[in-house]
Amino acid sequence: MKILVVYDSYFGNTRQVAQVISEALSPYGSVRMCQVCDETSKKLDKVELLIVGSPTRAFRATKAINAFLDKIPIGGLKGVKTLAFDTRLSAVETDSGLLNALSAVFGCAAAPIAEKLKRKGGELLAPPEGFFVKESEGPLKSEELERAVNWVQKAVGSFYSSTVIHGADETTGSAPLAH
Repeated sequence: MKILVVYDSYFGNTRQVAQVISEALSPYGSVRMCQVCDETSKKLDKVELLIVGSPTRAFRATKAINAFLDKIPIGGLKGVKTLAFDTRLSAVETDSGLLNALSAVFGCAAAPIAEKLKRKGGELLAPPEGFFVKESEGPLKSEELERAVNWVQKAVGSFYSSTVIHGADETTGSAPLAH
């Protein structure tokens, strides 16, 4: 399977999550990880699994991630499995009532990323996920990298199991996510 992990990162936290996700997926096929740039949309050719991650900035994904997603044509992800994640402060653990209220209203980056992936034709394998940083610049909370690995392995593993149970692809004769 051809897997692409696209991320943006300001302080390195989202990059760390993308890295452990990429490593965890190596048994499933060819994994490419790249920081988003103007050329990223050209790397989507024949991708079977696209994972997109962003830090939460002003309650949304970065401008670069949004621009990348906007460049994908409607239907451009048809047949592509997708996942979305972000890095964020835990609103519950902050002392800011304002941040808590704004987070409740505006949310974080992962859900809008997932919605854009679906609008472009992608099939979400799991609900979008957020991984927590201790402070706005990080570092990640201690258990978050392990949680990221568990999240992606569960999402891809359950899909892989269901495709094997339901049989091989009729056109190729092979399971869609064979190792």
